[in-house]
Amino acid sequence: MITDRHAHAMTHTGAEAVRHYEKALDALLHFREETGAEVGALLDDSPRSVMGHVFRAYLGLLGTEERDAAEAAAAFGAYLRDLPGSGPTPRERMHVEAASAWLDGDMHRAGHLLAELVVAHPEDALALAVGHQIDFFTGNAVLLRDRIGGALSAWDRDDPHYGLLQGMYAFGLEEAGHYTLAERTGLEAVERDARDVWGIHAVVHAYEMQGRHEDGIRYLDARTDDWASGNSLNVHNWWHYALYLLETGRTDEVLAVYDAALHHDGSAGAAMELLDAASLLWRLHLAGADTGGRWSALADAWAQRRDGAHYAFNDAHAVMAYVGAGRIPEAERLVRDREMWLRDAAPELSNAAMTAGIGLPVCRALVAYGRRRYADAVELLLPLRRRFQEFGGSHAQRDALQRTLVEAALHAGRHDLARTLLSERIQLRARCPYDRDAWARLMRRQGVS
Repeated sequence: MITDRHAHAMTHTGAEAVRHYEKALDALLHFREETGAEVGALLDDSPRSVMGHVFRAYLGLLGTEERDAAEAAAAFGAYLRDLPGSGPTPRERMHVEAASAWLDGDMHRAGHLLAELVVAHPEDALALAVGHQIDFFTGNAVLLRDRIGGALSAWDRDDPHYGLLQGMYAFGLEEAGHYTLAERTGLEAVERDARDVWGIHAVVHAYEMQGRHEDGIRYLDARTDDWASGNSLNVHNWWHYALYLLETGRTDEVLAVYDAALHHDGSAGAAMELLDAASLLWRLHLAGADTGGRWSALADAWAQRRDGAHYAFNDAHAVMAYVGAGRIPEAERLVRDREMWLRDAAPELSNAAMTAGIGLPVCRALVAYGRRRYADAVELLLPLRRRFQEFGGSHAQRDALQRTLVEAALHAGRHDLARTLLSERIQLRARCPYDRDAWARLMRRQGVS
């Protein structure tokens, strides 16, 4: 039987199809747009390829797009109906089971299955990459670190993808709080492969969490040619660049980055890009900055999507856009829709727990903030402040919610609470301008010079 370059058997897959598989995998790890085309070529060559169909199913899920997931579920279901029982290898069967679980809405089970798979097959880069993204979508910092860390020692350090695994590991280290090691690992990964945009992203996160915003700007400036175009992560890395500018007080430059890279007339309208745009504008909103007519255009883009209940993290950012645009009835309509969906949602759906536990309370809090019911926003967010990770995202992304809680506490006159929240932040990131500014505002409100 034909194998991939790590000696994994590829059932019903010809030699040319395996070459397309390897190209697709390399493109996926580099976040390049030709991933889908290579998977398509794989299946054109070998229409019954187990790993080709698994790969296509994963691609339909990784963007957190409801329509793509539905199309992937239909295609994968049709394939499984004709899949012979004796054909796939045990490794391939675990991939099939993981893809099926995620397509059925159980993202957590899919992640667990892929974790089991890589114990026996630590060089299965597809299982590692998809599992890593699931850990990100479910906010599991420990698994973001250990899923990759547990496999790395099985890899040859001269393997062309070893550095890309290091880039993933660096992000897991950062999310788990190991900032110095994350920076060092991420820098090494990018030295191995300058186009490792996820590794660049990991270094950027490490700087962000340490309040080293000028270092982050210099690092991204030095590597602009490597990350700023030609990959599907470029908008998100521009978002990080804009965060650094915001923290250093360059609001005009923040808006220029927003207009050029985050959201404009030519934007694709992908959920993962729209949420970055909403997150950035929301931070500007909390700071009282004038964003012109940008909120309205962004709210229109969210409304045009007509999303159902698919991923609660996306819902929260849609609500930010509606509230920021002053279209609170639309935000409230989304909340009611999710409440109705939740009544009949199957308990095994990952998004059901995410929506009930975090998504809906966060959305209600954002609406309360928009209606200037600051005390209500505090009461909704305060019990969740150490649980926000349960509905996904990174520390940097979820910081918009932590800042919303701080600002709501300040507006509500909850000065003791605001002092506690800001003291926690300042002890961790003494160089963070936002924390210092909010502390100064608190002191002025308390009449302390």
